[in-house]
Amino acid sequence: MKYIPTRFKTLFDIDFLGRTWEYGGVTLLRAEKLYTANNYRAFLSAFRDNFPEYVYFCPFRKKEVISAPLDTVKRVYVPRESLRSLVELGSRDSLQETTLDLVNLLSDKSGIAIQDFGVHGSIALDMYTDKSDIDIVVYGAKNFRVLERTIDVLVKTKALTYQTKNRLDAVRHFRGRYSRKIFMYNAVRKPEEVSIEYGALEYSRIHPLRFRCTVKDDSEAMFRPATYEIEDYKPSNTRSEISKGLMPRLVVSMIGCYRNVARKGDKIEVSGTLERAANTKTGEAFYQVVVGTGVSEEESICPI
Repeated sequence: MKYIPTRFKTLFDIDFLGRTWEYGGVTLLRAEKLYTANNYRAFLSAFRDNFPEYVYFCPFRKKEVISAPLDTVKRVYVPRESLRSLVELGSRDSLQETTLDLVNLLSDKSGIAIQDFGVHGSIALDMYTDKSDIDIVVYGAKNFRVLERTIDVLVKTKALTYQTKNRLDAVRHFRGRYSRKIFMYNAVRKPEEVSIEYGALEYSRIHPLRFRCTVKDDSEAMFRPATYEIEDYKPSNTRSEISKGLMPRLVVSMIGCYRNVARKGDKIEVSGTLERAANTKTGEAFYQVVVGTGVSEEESICPI
């Protein structure tokens, strides 16, 4: 959960950012750190104690998750539709104009149709301030790779600049500056790129794991969850998954900052949780390592 009404602040044992947002007449706060394991446990505890209808026990993952009941959903914001609404808006302010200028620039230089772009975040929700960033998405893995190369060219010609806060930002190059505004871009799957349905697999947690490996396939690394097919697996602890036949074939990150941090052929060091994923109909199983289980703060993907 990203935004919390101020009237519920005392229910959550977390640190908040020092600014507020407004949506539908409600003043909102945001957690200082959204996706840490400790914060997730604090969120889950607060919901369990105060809003139990929002806590769902998933039989396929055998764990509680925070999930809004469908009858509580008032509106769904789709990035593509939010961009269309912005295009059709009769009168736009400077941030909205800058957003459209950026999307048009990226579409024109990349050849990606404007219909394959979208806007999300505070601009889409119409709750932005003068401090807000521009959050855009591009639909489809192929489009993302094209856009990635296009932005690199635009940076070299000084139409844009990269902005980096840490080592992962420098690797991902997903954050930039355009016309004095920070923007971020990410990828969303097209419907035909969704390869699995809820309930198709049953997951069983085995144990924490740290190892090094080589990325074999990065074709789904830009999405969330980010999926890396791996090879050349080298465990760094005393357990030998190789001898036990528990060789992971995938690294899956539920944490957004580990999207697109490695490409095919790159070596990475991974700290996560080994899981068995079994087909609920056939029983056929494989092993994967998940980063961002909400169990440990130590889970990460580090390019070597």
